[in-house]
Amino acid sequence: MDCGRKAMILIFLMMLLLVNVMCMVKGNVVFEVHHKYGGLGQATATATLSALREHDLRRHGRMLGSIDFQLRGDGSFYNAALYYTKITIGTPPVDYHVQVDTGSDILWVNCQNCERCPTKSDFNIPLKQYDLKASSTGQTVSCDQDFCAAEFDSPNLNCKVGKNCEYIVAYGDGSRTEGYFVRDFFKLDQVTGNLQTSLMNGSIAFGCSAKQSEGFVSSSGALDGIIGFGQANTSILSQLASSGKVKKIFSHCLNHKKGGGIFAIGEVVQPKVNRIKLVPNQPHYNVVLKGVEVGGQLLNLPSALFDGGLGRRATIDSGTTLAYLPSEVYQQLLDKIIAHRSDLKTYVVEQRFTCFWYNGNIDDEFPVVGFHFEDSISLPVYPHNYLLKVNDKEYCIGWQNSKTHTKKGREITLLGDIVLSDKLILYDLENQNIGWTEYDCLSSIQVRDEVSGNAYSVGAHSISSALCPSAVNVVSFLLLIAATLFYLIE
Repeated sequence: MDCGRKAMILIFLMMLLLVNVMCMVKGNVVFEVHHKYGGLGQATATATLSALREHDLRRHGRMLGSIDFQLRGDGSFYNAALYYTKITIGTPPVDYHVQVDTGSDILWVNCQNCERCPTKSDFNIPLKQYDLKASSTGQTVSCDQDFCAAEFDSPNLNCKVGKNCEYIVAYGDGSRTEGYFVRDFFKLDQVTGNLQTSLMNGSIAFGCSAKQSEGFVSSSGALDGIIGFGQANTSILSQLASSGKVKKIFSHCLNHKKGGGIFAIGEVVQPKVNRIKLVPNQPHYNVVLKGVEVGGQLLNLPSALFDGGLGRRATIDSGTTLAYLPSEVYQQLLDKIIAHRSDLKTYVVEQRFTCFWYNGNIDDEFPVVGFHFEDSISLPVYPHNYLLKVNDKEYCIGWQNSKTHTKKGREITLLGDIVLSDKLILYDLENQNIGWTEYDCLSSIQVRDEVSGNAYSVGAHSISSALCPSAVNVVSFLLLIAATLFYLIE
């Protein structure tokens, strides 16, 4: 064989290697997110204020409630978030619509023959139930497997080989879900170019919900399940990271008016974000709060509450609609907002919301609320975020009193969507910090690809599908070409 022929063979072998590199499973993952009501700017046009508050009430009853069977204090499950995404599970693949929740760890979907699982949704989404027998790649997780021991932080002393890894979760509001863990292939959108993705296959363990209590059945918030992005080692993020597919870094950018936005796994390189340390050993994403200001004036924070108390910790939670403050902080903030318009006539709606009629530009006439954290990091919240437009000229203030909201009157600071919207929020679990910056969530961000080192644009609702062929099929195809050429030139 002469040098020219050898060179041709070498070129094809290099092409084979290149395709393998291009189709490696390690990289970044993106989820397309949607808001149930189209966005908080439109939420009050399609949902009553009480619906938004009841959504949060159910959620916080579960976040602050008791946890049974040693399952981690994830927090919320059903009706847990206003944003949802689509995931694809099984062989053949089936699509499921699940709620995105940064306040919980477990990923679960309703299963075939589930007892009292919801059968319809008010969002015109056809509900589906995962059928283990219908998926050729699905299998149960037994209680003697490592995943089960990791989920409960210890081996199950009552485990018998082959028995299912079961879970039961009970919450403070009386709701309850139970089932068993299964493992199956997921198809995820891996970022492979600017505004382009390919399919990433991954074997992931998740909860198969077999029975639910009354609190989960309502069609008002029904979807197929929950995808949790908490910090536990058994979350989908941790599972992907432990298999070497991704880093434990994710971010979201949620649009206030239109809903939707960006939800991506991977290191964001543009825009830059200011970061602060997370409070260690907490089940939720907590940061230390230093101060609150309204219109440039600092509030007088009660020292008894903020000197080591729970109120000093602010929980960042995209699964909560509104924002909840300790009573003294809430009242000061409310008074200063109203004081900016001496002619404002307020009234109370549904015993919780302070409302008023106003004809003008709210961003020009009402103050910016700012939260200050460690290292001089601040988080501004603008009037168009915290004032909920109920009718054409009617607004209600989204800040809530946590003491009257929680069942036990707990003085907590919980920052939900009215604070986090229109900002890129980055969760870096590798370095245990969190960061944010104001951003147009209908544009794009740049995420670093761990394989090539390149930074690729990830956009909102504009991700195109550039499907990478199966590595096995491509390799076989190139080998066939190489073999044919080898035969012809011999």
